[in-house]
Amino acid sequence: MAKLLSNRLYAQEHVKDKATALADGHGRETAVSVRRTQEQEGRIHTTSAHSTVSSSRAASKHWTGERVLSVVLLGMAPAAHLCPAPLLDYSIAAALTLHGHWAIGQVLTDYVHGDAKVKLAKAGVLLLSTATYFGLCYFNYHDVGLCKAVAMLWQI
Repeated sequence: MAKLLSNRLYAQEHVKDKATALADGHGRETAVSVRRTQEQEGRIHTTSAHSTVSSSRAASKHWTGERVLSVVLLGMAPAAHLCPAPLLDYSIAAALTLHGHWAIGQVLTDYVHGDAKVKLAKAGVLLLSTATYFGLCYFNYHDVGLCKAVAMLWQI
């Protein structure tokens, strides 16, 4: 932990020194030069204030969507038991697939690093989610459906 903190402090001081060295003839730091230096260092990555605000709004909406989907899934459970129907089977298939897709996406965000690995992992998750949804739809169409299948499991 101490080594990580010392590396960050070194990186911040190093970037400040570079920024001062890159100042234009009037003693002002040029933002482009500072950003380019930071990216070249590979230690500190900054974003513009506008993209930070828009990405935080998108993250907030995504978080809200996850919570709404969780509440909807909680409501679907008793509905599936009380009145199983094909429309509910397909709705549960879509909701479970989306819920799982978002969950695995968060795990990948936390544990997969590197551009190529992230792209490959995202493609794999998309493929897995697509296969899951179509598999559940196939089960709903060609078999008893999710609601009746769960009811049959409870009867065992």
